[in-house]
Amino acid sequence: MNTSDSRVELSWNIADSPVLSEEQRMMLLARLGRRLIGGVITVAASERRSQLRNREIAVGKLAELISAGLAPDAAQRRPTKPTRSSRRRHLAAKQQRSATKRQRQRPAAE
Repeated sequence: MNTSDSRVELSWNIADSPVLSEEQRMMLLARLGRRLIGGVITVAASERRSQLRNREIAVGKLAELISAGLAPDAAQRRPTKPTRSSRRRHLAAKQQRSATKRQRQRPAAE
């Protein structure tokens, strides 16, 4: 078989990169820790037959990983209480269900 391998591996050393500030570097090292090997992140692409296209895909994947790693954390959810009227409606619904079930029972033998 006469085929050529068009797979591309792209590596970027986060630990020694002069592009990142120290804060950004620490954030990326913490968030991408499971994907890093010695402070180097590696992305592979072999979806296309063209090596150039695979290289573009790998650069896109790396950019996506870095932007996701540098994105700020989502705002923490503030716990809320149910409103007075929603509690009232909930209790009214429970009373209605209770009354319906009482109506289904056999009458007491008196």
